[in-house]
Amino acid sequence: MNLLFFLTEETTSETTSSQGFDWQNFFNDIWTWICTQGLKLLFGIIVLFILFKVVNAISRAIRRKMESKHQEPTVTMVLYNVIRIGLKLLLVLLFISYIGIDTAGIGVVLSSIGIGFSLAIQGSLSNFAGGLVILIMKPFRIGDYVVAQGCEGTVENIHLFYTYLTTPDNRVQMIPNGVLANGVITNVSMKDTRRVDFTFSISYQSSIDKASESIRKVLSEQKNIFRTPEPLIAVGELAESSINLRVRVWVKKQDYWNVFFFLNDAIFRQLVEDGIQIPYPQLDVHLDNVKD
Repeated sequence: MNLLFFLTEETTSETTSSQGFDWQNFFNDIWTWICTQGLKLLFGIIVLFILFKVVNAISRAIRRKMESKHQEPTVTMVLYNVIRIGLKLLLVLLFISYIGIDTAGIGVVLSSIGIGFSLAIQGSLSNFAGGLVILIMKPFRIGDYVVAQGCEGTVENIHLFYTYLTTPDNRVQMIPNGVLANGVITNVSMKDTRRVDFTFSISYQSSIDKASESIRKVLSEQKNIFRTPEPLIAVGELAESSINLRVRVWVKKQDYWNVFFFLNDAIFRQLVEDGIQIPYPQLDVHLDNVKD
């Protein structure tokens, strides 16, 4: 009986092998897949394509709206790309889940890659976040003169990672936005007016009233100085070898340096011309006669 079954099975296997590949079953399987999963895949691709077009339209509408409100170009482009790319990635993940692929494994892999990438560029991410804060909060604008992080100069450009300053001697300083956004920033150009402060020293032998009159004469001839608030001339300090007079005047911000340099020179010359002694550090030594 066993021998008969073995011979029968062997004969059947030889017959199947001799017949070759079963093309009928192969085409039946393909047709079945097309009628089920194929239609589902095609429908998903069509819907994904339509949704991509919708995302592009929404992104462009948001960009045009921000441009019409004269928002910062960098902020506009960043927000445009984040919305456009972010929504498309979300749609792709939904499409993958729709066609039956398990997204849990993909999520784990993407999370691992994201963690490693974040650790590798955490400094750059800090600068990126700082750049967004600067562009949104606007503590300064291009063309402002700022003092920050031990640097000072005119803001030449604001990028997402670095802010570029041009110093008065025409050097370019690049400050990382991460430390810049979290530090103290002095914006010299934010206000339309500035106060110019001076200190002039006269000797104790000179007349304070006469020195003040000399200074007031120079100030009255300077047209760039505001009359309101009134210029201030006062004794600021009684130093060891001099009387220090403080002078404060208000000017437009664009006239600051011209007034500063002009008054330093003009007031010094006027004081000398009027006979006001300009002191210098000195030490008086008194010797007593000591008898043995």
